[in-house]
Amino acid sequence: MKASHRNLYERYEPIRRYVEAGFWIVLMTLQGVFSTMVAVVDARNRAVPRATWEIVTWEGSSHLVLLMLIPVFVAIERRLAPLMPRRWVLFLAGHVVASVAISLAHVAGMFAVRSLVYAMAGGRYDFGGWTGQWGYEYLKDVRVYVSIVFGIWAYRLFMLRLQGEARVLDAPEAGVSDPPEAAPPPSLPAPDDAPPEPEASPPPPPTPTRPERFLVRKLRREFLIAATDIDWLQAEGNYVGLHVNGHDYLLRATLTDFLTQLDPARFVRVHRSHAVNLARIKEIEPLDGGDAKLHMHDGTSVPCSRRYRDALRAGAVG
Repeated sequence: MKASHRNLYERYEPIRRYVEAGFWIVLMTLQGVFSTMVAVVDARNRAVPRATWEIVTWEGSSHLVLLMLIPVFVAIERRLAPLMPRRWVLFLAGHVVASVAISLAHVAGMFAVRSLVYAMAGGRYDFGGWTGQWGYEYLKDVRVYVSIVFGIWAYRLFMLRLQGEARVLDAPEAGVSDPPEAAPPPSLPAPDDAPPEPEASPPPPPTPTRPERFLVRKLRREFLIAATDIDWLQAEGNYVGLHVNGHDYLLRATLTDFLTQLDPARFVRVHRSHAVNLARIKEIEPLDGGDAKLHMHDGTSVPCSRRYRDALRAGAVG
């Protein structure tokens, strides 16, 4: 039973992208077909009937554009998750802005597709008043936005549970393997004419100990990861993803807290949700607006926001 559970994620991972893409294609196709059938039946009861090809164009264009916007939905869900208790206003505001942008893109895409089909049929598509019509479309798009974003969030949460979260194992208790310290030699009394001893300066603050290796569990297996082998890190909700030699390990921790366990001279935060190993950066590609894209030695790319560019330069120079 354990072997089948362990291998389920491993068998699914190679075909994961194909299954995800196929799911959205099938879902949007079925919704488009059912919506078209309902619209055709409703059109028969109207005083001014519409041609079937027009109804197919209307419904088909809507679901086609939504299908093309699925990668945008995924990016929005990742960027705005999770809901923080102290940031719920920003969370809601972000989704409102995102829903407006999605709706505008949806309506503009529908208009372009319908205009093209009407032009090929020798006609002209009339969208009507943009202001009033878009308000009507936005009310429908909000429901679609919430359902799709929620579905993506639920699927991502399910995949985290299926994969199994990795955990840093507890360090051994102090004194278990360390030999006992030798007792200090007894001090001799000082003579009466001896000069007073200078006051001892306060001891320097202890240097924080950082583990060189992490022992993590994933899919009921244990892996020993060297801290220097971590290519980059990514905040994923209540987890932090460690990207190591093409493998991902999820730890239940925040990115900020986990960075305290790593060497700050080697690991630098480059984005609100990303940190990198400076030794694993292959190329820095500047972008417009002061942002940059970091190309890593493992073939992946990591975003670098303008806010963290100075820290990146200081770490690279140091």
